[in-house]
Amino acid sequence: MVQLTNLKTAEQLASTDAVANWLAELGLPQTEQESEQIWQAIELAKEAHKGQKRASGEPYVNHVVAVADILASLHLDAEAIIAAILHDVVEDSEFTLEDLSKRFGANVAGLVDGVTKMKIIDRGAESRGDKAVLQAENLRKLLLAMAEDVRVVLIKLADRLHNMRTLKYLPESKQLRIARETLDIYAPLANRLGIWQIKWELEDLSFRYLDQNAYKQVAQFLDERRVDREKYIAHAIKVLTTELKQADIEADIQGRPKHIYSIWKKMQRKGLGFHELYDVRALRILVNNKRDCYAALGIVHGMWKHIPKEFDDYIATPKENNYQSIHTAVVGSGGKTLEVQIRTQDMHAHAELGVAAHWKYKEGNKQDGMFEQKIAWLRQLLEWNEESDDDGDFIDRFKSEVFQDRVYVLTPQGKVVDLPQGATPLDFAYHIHTEVGHRCRGARVDGRIVSLTYELKSGEQVDILTTRHSRPSRDWLNPQLGYLKTNRARAKVRTWLKALDYEINVASGRTALEKELHRLGVHEINHHTLAEHCNYKNLDDFLAALGRSDITSTQLAGAVQRILLDEQPDEPSSSNLSLARQYSGKSANDIAIEGVGNLLTNIANCCKPVPGDPIIGFITQGRGVTVHRRDCHNILKMDETKRGRLIAVDWGNAVTEKYLVDVSVEAIDRQNLLKDILTILSNEHINMLAVNTHSNTQNHTATMKFRLEIQDLDQLSRILNRIGTLPNVMEVRRNI
Repeated sequence: MVQLTNLKTAEQLASTDAVANWLAELGLPQTEQESEQIWQAIELAKEAHKGQKRASGEPYVNHVVAVADILASLHLDAEAIIAAILHDVVEDSEFTLEDLSKRFGANVAGLVDGVTKMKIIDRGAESRGDKAVLQAENLRKLLLAMAEDVRVVLIKLADRLHNMRTLKYLPESKQLRIARETLDIYAPLANRLGIWQIKWELEDLSFRYLDQNAYKQVAQFLDERRVDREKYIAHAIKVLTTELKQADIEADIQGRPKHIYSIWKKMQRKGLGFHELYDVRALRILVNNKRDCYAALGIVHGMWKHIPKEFDDYIATPKENNYQSIHTAVVGSGGKTLEVQIRTQDMHAHAELGVAAHWKYKEGNKQDGMFEQKIAWLRQLLEWNEESDDDGDFIDRFKSEVFQDRVYVLTPQGKVVDLPQGATPLDFAYHIHTEVGHRCRGARVDGRIVSLTYELKSGEQVDILTTRHSRPSRDWLNPQLGYLKTNRARAKVRTWLKALDYEINVASGRTALEKELHRLGVHEINHHTLAEHCNYKNLDDFLAALGRSDITSTQLAGAVQRILLDEQPDEPSSSNLSLARQYSGKSANDIAIEGVGNLLTNIANCCKPVPGDPIIGFITQGRGVTVHRRDCHNILKMDETKRGRLIAVDWGNAVTEKYLVDVSVEAIDRQNLLKDILTILSNEHINMLAVNTHSNTQNHTATMKFRLEIQDLDQLSRILNRIGTLPNVMEVRRNI
């Protein structure tokens, strides 16, 4: 086959015979007029771009020839190929659209006009350094072009693809900008139009510049295993071909190429290493009709054990871009996993070419309903363009429709951030910077406080509220809680939790333990005993487990509760207890008082001890025994003359009683925060006796104090945890 990709310069395609042979090989109309027009287009392009050089040093005309070749590989019609050759002529020479219309027809001139307009806007905004205008106007022109003739977009995609292939010759700053724009806009657009052949290459080339280390790593892995992989695939094809022939199924079986960016995304999404991926070995089965697809599937599953969770039937339920295929994964010979795709020849053409497949079939008068389905949504966008003059609103509505599986939000500085649909402020924070994600504690969207589980919408501006210290929560990885949508963010949290070495985990665990005990108001407890109650033989292993979040705060509170209830309080001093211990009596509220009979007991208002707290009694005059926490400031500062009235007490059966505690909440202020806290208390059947709130309008913070009736430390820990997970809550603790 004579293809333009095999020709180094346009001069090598100067003869009419070469053009005719090329068109014949591609199955396009073989009229002399079209061959002559393509030859004339090449001659005109050579004249218009005479003396012009690309950044690579090559003649500029080579670029337009390469763009035409890409379109030819998509089986586009002669008009599109001619327009591709001429797409820069009007901008770079004295030739006008009227000249092109007279020589090549109005359709070709219209296509060139559509591409030229986008180019001019692109460069004008770039020269002003106005990225917002660049994006808005570029998308606006792209919208108009798509609504009028989708071939303009295909020329633009081919133009971008060749630019990406030669991106290495540009300065690094331009490389990064163009690669990011390609990955954010053009690759998703190719996907939306179903042109996987272009989508995959745009993604791989963009990834190569945006994350060179990761790109090289995956490329190296693929190269290292290439020989073994190809040998394994060849054997699988041979065995499968025999089985299909016996079943009288005509099939074309081929190894499926793996794309670096898709492999990297899957590694990030599933948190897997390269060697753990099941679909590095993959093949594709192409059959004649839909019935044979399912028959071939039955043979594949009959030969090898299939993996149930890795089965998708996109024939019965096509994707949004009308992609159809059966995907399955099996455990092949040698226990190695093998991914298999099964589709018809027509499905394959539409999968690889998307809307471009329309021109492959058009001349044969074959019905192509898929083309109309794929571009029906484009026709509606023209009305949107007329409705909105605001660039921001226009961009949001465009992206929301075109890239239905993406959302585009803004940073406070106006930078556009591309995220999957359903992404949360926490996903946004990790997209901005890993450390911003680690330190995220709240978020504002369009100036209002939202929860970290809020689903972002295109066009919203997101401002992340952070704390000083990095502390991702293991709860963020819980899919039921809805904190994270993107696999990239989940991987960063998982890496943070797992990659810390032992010593750092120990230090982190010690800090977490002190913080939790402070939050519960517990200050006297043996850490070694606590480790044993959590089934750890030494303290460091226990602390490391805390640092990795392997032990939850609820589990820790339960262990603290058991220890404090099992241990009898030590005597404050031998002089503190002058009464002989004859028996342990129980007061009316089941607090045991050693050495005396039944006495009236009261819980001290200054420290409000609850079951599980180390306690001590103080004999009052006329009011019985007042029970204090042993670390109560009134007890610690008590005059020596009064210390003789201290008496040892324990909780006895008091765990069935209710006790008062004061709880403080510090939060970024938002609507319904108090309501959410009250809902938690109601669900836990906790009685609230008092509440005091204060909002600081300058820094948008709120301080809340609650007086609650609780049963024990375990219940207290549970409500502290639940309140602490509410959106915008920065700290919740027990007041001593």
